[in-house]
Amino acid sequence: MIFTPTEVIGHRGAGRGIVAGAVENTRESFTAAVAAGVDWVEVDVRRSADDVLLVHHNAALDDGRAVVDLPAREARAAGLATFEEILEVLPTDIGLDVDVKTVMEDAVDAPARRTTSLVLPHLRREAARRRVMVCSFDPGVLTAVHEGAPEVATAWMPFVRGPLDQAVAGAAGLGCRLVAIDARSFGLLGEAPRPGARPVGYTVELAHRAGLQVLSWCPGPADAARFAAAGMDAVVVDDVPGVIEALGRTGVASGTR
Repeated sequence: MIFTPTEVIGHRGAGRGIVAGAVENTRESFTAAVAAGVDWVEVDVRRSADDVLLVHHNAALDDGRAVVDLPAREARAAGLATFEEILEVLPTDIGLDVDVKTVMEDAVDAPARRTTSLVLPHLRREAARRRVMVCSFDPGVLTAVHEGAPEVATAWMPFVRGPLDQAVAGAAGLGCRLVAIDARSFGLLGEAPRPGARPVGYTVELAHRAGLQVLSWCPGPADAARFAAAGMDAVVVDDVPGVIEALGRTGVASGTR
């Protein structure tokens, strides 16, 4: 078991965008997430032109420059942190959810330069001292992690509003221990029911029978509480204090902390 339900994962740190003055995927944001009481943080990792792992969600900077085309020096001058810098500020009781962002060039570059190859040594090191998981939209990442760091749990992460059927069946078929599902795939509070969509509780129970734990990105506090009541194992959230309050926690009491 990776999670003790229901655990809270800070999305890109303390939340996407700017939360309480902290920009996503920065040291400040991850430090704020820890202070707010998360169990885990989700970190977006991609490579630079000179094979340094950087922490950034989008493929390009706001000015349009592709991150993979930039030397790390230029990317850092633009405000991006390295993966190493983020790891330095995370206490070892905080779980690490690594969202590996592969690039098209991974299809043709030398194997040692590919994004997952660069990430694997970090995963093996971190797995020796904290809980670690990898999630990705790219099933090739999951396969590579299974081979190169089998001790690290993986989560198949289908795309926005991806069908629940393919999410659960796909994760099981890929040999993952987890499935990460967009909250909108379950249907949010206030939305009309989606024809044929399975209830949250049914989906979670079936996934558990398949040997999968379930996490969802990114429900708000009310939906996070609804998901937790249905037995979901973890939620990746932008409003960490709001979700912790909605789950009925106090202080940093949560999951395994």
